[in-house]
Amino acid sequence: MKKVFKLTDPKKHEDRVLEAVKHEIRKYVKRERKKDLPEKATMYWDFDCKVGASSEDAEVVIFEELIKALDKVKESGAKEVYVEILVKAVPKPLKVEADIETEIE
Repeated sequence: MKKVFKLTDPKKHEDRVLEAVKHEIRKYVKRERKKDLPEKATMYWDFDCKVGASSEDAEVVIFEELIKALDKVKESGAKEVYVEILVKAVPKPLKVEADIETEIE
């Protein structure tokens, strides 16, 4: 998803507009996570994210920090925000034998 969201609306409070943007992003992520993986046992969905006032100013952020990055863009006084979320299937990290032994004990 590559999209520019407007952060102002004359009929709505600015906070409600930002909450609507966050809701749309969460809805998109939930929909993408429901898709079938090539190998369910060894893979999971990961997201590459960029956020900024424009596509040129967008900075790479980790998925867990995406909502906080939206808040920072809003606090900077921007009238719109660029959000880019790219989905990729990633292999799960392998457990090390030492980790398995500590879990058993």
